[in-house]
Amino acid sequence: MAEHNPQRIYVFKRYERFWHWSQAALIIFMLITGFEIHGAYENFGFQRAVELHTLAAWSLLVLWAFTIFWQFTTGEWKQYLPTLKKVDAMVRYYAWGIFRNAPHPYRKTVQKKHNPLQRLAYLALLAVVSPVIWISGLLYLFFAYWKDMGVDGWLSLEWVATAHTAGAFMMLIFFIVHVYLTTTGHTVFAHIKSMITGWEELHEEGEERAR
Repeated sequence: MAEHNPQRIYVFKRYERFWHWSQAALIIFMLITGFEIHGAYENFGFQRAVELHTLAAWSLLVLWAFTIFWQFTTGEWKQYLPTLKKVDAMVRYYAWGIFRNAPHPYRKTVQKKHNPLQRLAYLALLAVVSPVIWISGLLYLFFAYWKDMGVDGWLSLEWVATAHTAGAFMMLIFFIVHVYLTTTGHTVFAHIKSMITGWEELHEEGEERAR
């Protein structure tokens, strides 16, 4: 069988790669310091962990502000619009097809970087996980002002802390699954390499073109 040379396309722009890796680093750091604050282990010390965790949180909010501006000015926000098209095919592929060397049911393009399952996962992240983390985190941070905000009579700090921890575990699960899925390309590091260089190799053989 003749060897097929993969097509290379420039998928991930420079800023896109910058905010992806910066966000990843901040989230990992917040998980490390957050679980230390929760008492899982000791590394920086409680007070220092709180300070670093808070600094990382504000840094991530600033990064998100720039990224949201970039997404809407470039039109890249459309990449995250959810769709159910080919979701069943993607589920079958990740459930057992990938273990049988089945062809990938989705072909990445510049206009459609994320497959349907990825889009739904990002929707869940933005609609569920992020609000739980940020609302509980900000309430926890501004606990001293609860009386001024009128929430001290019915809101419990214990419940806020529990919600924040639950959100952290959901984020950890998302992170683990996300990292695992990066290894499902034509090589283990293919997807990671594309997020570093911006270039994606598309192997035509056995792949169905996205419609």
